[in-house]
Amino acid sequence: MKGSGKLRVVARSWAETLLLVGLMAGRGAGGQALPTGSGPGAYVVVGGTYSDFRGDYGSQTIRGASVYVDGNFIWRYGIETEARRMDYPNFGERQSTLLAGPRWSLRPTGLVPYVKVLVGGGRFDFPYGFGYGDYFVVAPGAGVDLRVGQKLRLRLVDFEYQDWPGFTFGSLHPYGISAGISFQVLGSSRTRMSRR
Repeated sequence: MKGSGKLRVVARSWAETLLLVGLMAGRGAGGQALPTGSGPGAYVVVGGTYSDFRGDYGSQTIRGASVYVDGNFIWRYGIETEARRMDYPNFGERQSTLLAGPRWSLRPTGLVPYVKVLVGGGRFDFPYGFGYGDYFVVAPGAGVDLRVGQKLRLRLVDFEYQDWPGFTFGSLHPYGISAGISFQVLGSSRTRMSRR
């Protein structure tokens, strides 16, 4: 149960960080319009994806879903928080992660490539309900979002490589792709932005 308590503490810390980002975005949302030559201020995007990963525990394809929140201070720099659950096909194995970290967008409009480095906690449920373990996870990744209109974004592809260095039977390195949709819930809704 000690691992479960640690995971709860990590989850609460990330939730508090996310709340702070949301409050910061909300402050910028009610201000004056931005000058024509500048990009957007802070904003928050909430989305969901379907994921298809290759898991090296049993060398199997694992699938699942995730929800994510991108809180951007300006269009280029932000924080991504992601919760993902992946199920193995046969004996009840499951891996769940709660990760957060910096995200850098390379363009403000249209096709928006980005890179990210997430860290956090992972939980692995072993076969047949024999037990579970809580582990530290590092997950670099990159992808492309398509900005459609003022509030809607399509996550065309998101690649993520996870490292579970302290896994019970040796390090795990699941990797895969995700795709989904997101909506801007707070902040600037401008689509015409500078590229500075």
